[in-house]
Amino acid sequence: MLHLQISLASETVMRLPEHVLCRRPGKRSEWGYAGFCSSQGLLVCWDFRRPGFFHCPLSKSQGSVFVRIHAPWQVLAREAEFLKIKVPTKKRYVIKSEGSIAKTFNEILQKLSAPLKPRVPEHSNDRMKNLSYPFSREKMYLYNIQDEDTFFDSATRSRIVHEILKRTTCSRANSMMGINSLIANNIYEAAYPLHDGEYDSPGDDVNDRKLLYQEWARYGVFYKFQPIDLIRKYFGEKIGLYFAWLGLYTSFLIPSSVIGVIVFLYGCATIEEDIPSKEMCDQQNAFTMCPLCDKSCDYWNLSSACGTARASHLFDNPATVFFSIFMALWATMFLENWKRLQMRLGYFWDLTGIEEEEEHPRPEYETKVREKMLRESDKSLVQKLGTGGTEDADDEDKLTWKDRLPGYLVNFASILFMIALTFSIVFGVIVYRITTAAALSLNKATRSNVRVTVTATAVIINLVVILILDEIYGAVAKWLTKIEVPKTEKTFEERLVLKAFLLKFVNAYSPIFYVAFFKGRFVGRPGSYVYVFDGYRMEECAPGGCLMELCIQLSIIMLGKQLIQNNIFEIGVPKLKKLFRKLKGETEPGQADSACSKHPEQWDLDYSLEPYTGLTPEYMEMIIQFGFVTLFVASFPLAPVFALLNNVIEVRLDAKKFVTELRRPDAVRTKDIGIWFDILSGIGKFSVIINAFVIAITSDFIPRLVYQYSYSHNGTLHGFVNHTLSFFNVSQLKEGTQPENSQFDQEVQFCRFKDYREPPWAPNPYEFSKQYWSVLSARLAFVIIFQNLVMFLSVLVDWVIPDIPTDISDQIKREKSLFVDFFLKEEQETLRPTEEPAWRSQGAGRRSGGSPAASPVPSGRSQLGSSSSLGSQHTSV
Repeated sequence: MLHLQISLASETVMRLPEHVLCRRPGKRSEWGYAGFCSSQGLLVCWDFRRPGFFHCPLSKSQGSVFVRIHAPWQVLAREAEFLKIKVPTKKRYVIKSEGSIAKTFNEILQKLSAPLKPRVPEHSNDRMKNLSYPFSREKMYLYNIQDEDTFFDSATRSRIVHEILKRTTCSRANSMMGINSLIANNIYEAAYPLHDGEYDSPGDDVNDRKLLYQEWARYGVFYKFQPIDLIRKYFGEKIGLYFAWLGLYTSFLIPSSVIGVIVFLYGCATIEEDIPSKEMCDQQNAFTMCPLCDKSCDYWNLSSACGTARASHLFDNPATVFFSIFMALWATMFLENWKRLQMRLGYFWDLTGIEEEEEHPRPEYETKVREKMLRESDKSLVQKLGTGGTEDADDEDKLTWKDRLPGYLVNFASILFMIALTFSIVFGVIVYRITTAAALSLNKATRSNVRVTVTATAVIINLVVILILDEIYGAVAKWLTKIEVPKTEKTFEERLVLKAFLLKFVNAYSPIFYVAFFKGRFVGRPGSYVYVFDGYRMEECAPGGCLMELCIQLSIIMLGKQLIQNNIFEIGVPKLKKLFRKLKGETEPGQADSACSKHPEQWDLDYSLEPYTGLTPEYMEMIIQFGFVTLFVASFPLAPVFALLNNVIEVRLDAKKFVTELRRPDAVRTKDIGIWFDILSGIGKFSVIINAFVIAITSDFIPRLVYQYSYSHNGTLHGFVNHTLSFFNVSQLKEGTQPENSQFDQEVQFCRFKDYREPPWAPNPYEFSKQYWSVLSARLAFVIIFQNLVMFLSVLVDWVIPDIPTDISDQIKREKSLFVDFFLKEEQETLRPTEEPAWRSQGAGRRSGGSPAASPVPSGRSQLGSSSSLGSQHTSV
């Protein structure tokens, strides 16, 4: 076994097996794995091609040591077999094309979309595909290995080396496993695959990174399709699936944006024909409304709210009901099409049938297990652990629910506290709105613009609070997940996603839920208002309803988050960090130079980039946006338009970040997007309920229908406004709440307020009227009918659209039969040349009395044997 020793401050020895080799400094290698340590000392490596030791003396002013690790062919072959990596075989076959109509349509579509395709090799129109089979050293004759250096792509090679480093045992460190443990204990600072080269290098030399930058990661190519195959080749399947999902989501926003614009234009076109708004604007009606506040507020005419009523019609019209049903079906169709695209990509990326790989425990989990053993075990078990005896300990060394109980309790209490904190802040903003409205009403100069001023400032406060709490909740969710001590990275990610989503969901949508379902519901009535702090009345909705304010709240929060958090933060913060690292590098002498080279190498350039921290922030940003697009779309039909405009920039922004600003991530193989699909599906189902209640409760759609078909004399909406306003005898106002210095010319005997209550002259004055109960029952009936209808249509769409495309399922079945034929044919051709020499050698051996000779093995296997013998040298440093 070959040991690689690096002198560290903690004198820890990292042992690497013979198949993990260090490349000579200064030698360029297309594939490699870089490890960084913060020590000074002597770097000693073993040169594989020219056996012998060499060293690179490091000065103290240098401060950093880079170890570049390269895996030779025999290592890649062995690890590919262990990991069951599918690779292309010699057999190529033609993918069956669709029917004649579909084929013609496809050809026309290909020609029309030709200018939109990126100029990368993966986007050729070749209909040929290689049969793929898990790599096996015993079946080397199946594969077309023309060049060992390029048979495995760079992402696969980096994944193989990363798997080796994760399971490499490190001594004198309490039997820590792998590079992740070393990084967690600050023995190494970072470990990352190297980029292929510079993305902006001059000249004609083209690598995958440069190609991705030119055809994908620039804003100038925003109109082009994404080179998904090249993204997957360079970054791995997990990141490839994210960008494929983001691209499909963005493309699906196009039809919803078109329909949303049409719905909005319909509201604009019919605004002059809307009878209720015309009645509200008609000054001849002279609806004298009750005061909006005590003492300082006067009676007012309903016609003064004409502008609000007309603006409400833009979003509160019959077309919004259709749009809500459309968006619910849109969400279902999007998820169904994603499942189909996911299966298609899995087929072409050879992900079908892959098994779940066993993950290595997280370093924090191993540390907790060791601490538990040190507390509960005797000295012999501790010594056994220190010598690396992990086989027997694997069954015993686990954290039980009792060990995790304190973490679970802290999680539960902390999440409840943060949700209560969010609600408290929302209540604080409500108090601000109430008190500010009361204060502004005291001044005649500001009295006319009270509602606009209070609404605008309150929404801005909500936006600022949401942006601040989002950052805090993200950090808190990560801390809470850490104290749970999940065993694997996958479990850690899932639990982190659930906590972060719950907190950010409550944070982003709680102000919107208040306006949609609670504002104006607990006001009371004139003479019996509900007060806060014994002096301030609860908020009322505008005369045109709360839907307009809901639209303002939703649009400002959505656009503010997209503009500030998703774009400015994503663009500005990385640039500031990069500038800070650059200034820091200039102030530290010797950092830019290398002991073995005067020019900065790729590992130096990559280390100056931001570390990759996962896809959770990228998915979370889009999931919250998906909620804005689907949950309250009945109040804001233009939400898909703004989401589309944001995502066109977001795709290139994320692409540029991955290509130019982040270290290259480790390639991760996965079949799907994991827990994010379940969250999307849950939001889609929840949106049906929310939109049903928005239409039934927040808008005036149901009251208008009830009036038109039950109370109208001519089947129209004439008289609807008068029908929704109740009477109140002003003489029954509480003492001290009457308007001071009323400006009305004549004495007011009755004022009107929006509610369904009995008039003062009725036997039961101010009780809820029959109209109230009719509207309430109609609202509940609408919610039930709407929800069941949309759910039925969603299930119908789900049933009509199969999860697996028919052509892909046929190709998968066809591949099985093709592979059996190919396997038998190749096996016969491989064994045929060996049968005759083996038979002759056996005959010659019998004639000479010698022992029969062994049959020669295929060339691939003999080469592997020689490589293995060379790699079995045992050398220690």
